[in-house]
Amino acid sequence: MRELLRGSSVLLLLALATLAGCGAKASADKKLKIAVIPKGTTHQFWQSVHYGAKQAADKYGVEIIWNGPPKEDNRSDQINVVENFITRGVDGICLAPLDARGLVGVVKTAQREKIPTVIFDSGLDSPDAFVSYVATDNFNGGALAAREMGKLLEGKGRVILFRYAIGSESTEQREKGFLDTLAKEFPDIRVISQDQYAGATAESALSVAQNLLTSVGSQTDGIFAVNESCAMGMLQALRDASLAGKVKFIGFDTSDKMIAALKSGEMQGLVLQDPVKMGFTSVETLVKHLRGEKVEARIPTGELLATPANMNDAAVKERLQPPHLN
Repeated sequence: MRELLRGSSVLLLLALATLAGCGAKASADKKLKIAVIPKGTTHQFWQSVHYGAKQAADKYGVEIIWNGPPKEDNRSDQINVVENFITRGVDGICLAPLDARGLVGVVKTAQREKIPTVIFDSGLDSPDAFVSYVATDNFNGGALAAREMGKLLEGKGRVILFRYAIGSESTEQREKGFLDTLAKEFPDIRVISQDQYAGATAESALSVAQNLLTSVGSQTDGIFAVNESCAMGMLQALRDASLAGKVKFIGFDTSDKMIAALKSGEMQGLVLQDPVKMGFTSVETLVKHLRGEKVEARIPTGELLATPANMNDAAVKERLQPPHLN
């Protein structure tokens, strides 16, 4: 009787092991659903992020659901998008936070619901709430702009820093990189305006830039605008004031109009990110985490400076005109 019971126990253990193995395989074979939430959906930069995210989804056999606020000026809209995805029970979230502090609460809610988050593009003030941070080294991007400005102005002159929005960690790092590098490496360059914020659209940036140029445009030798919409608004304001090409102008990110301005001499530099790599790596990192692989806490995606002299180089041209999805 004892031998019979022992044999039954062995059979039971084997059956449980088989079931456990089947469960693990089913989990590995499950098609993951991943929410990808940009700061906004209008700018070409985010459309290129979307392209990269889709490439990763295709490679790893997962489904991405792309959704975000139309404009980059509504934190509550982005919070609502995240909350909706939590309610839907997605497997994970890739998020570009509009506000480093304002999105902490909802990301922690996702964490409590066992939905991991990868942060991309812009940081979040709670490193314990997310799996990984995938982004440009934005401080270095600002430093690249400062060094090019110093070179263009031969180490002396007066410049404007055209900011984006309070709470946007990525652009705040660009601003800091620009100001710190100028102060350290070019002490004879004076920043005559650094307190003007462009807002979320090229239209709002144009309005602020027009007022700024009316005030100090005649005193200005150089301008750094820290993202696509800032740069587009400032470019139009410089044209309206007949200052385009006369004031040294460096922007951040790219668009067809800014590429044309670089060719024409209306802009002297563009600091470029790699949005396709950012979108791809964010989804890839989350998939690896969900499948039990170890991932890095911080993954840089690279930055470089485009100028009229190097804009036709293969590596630069690829960043100037990245593929994108609407």
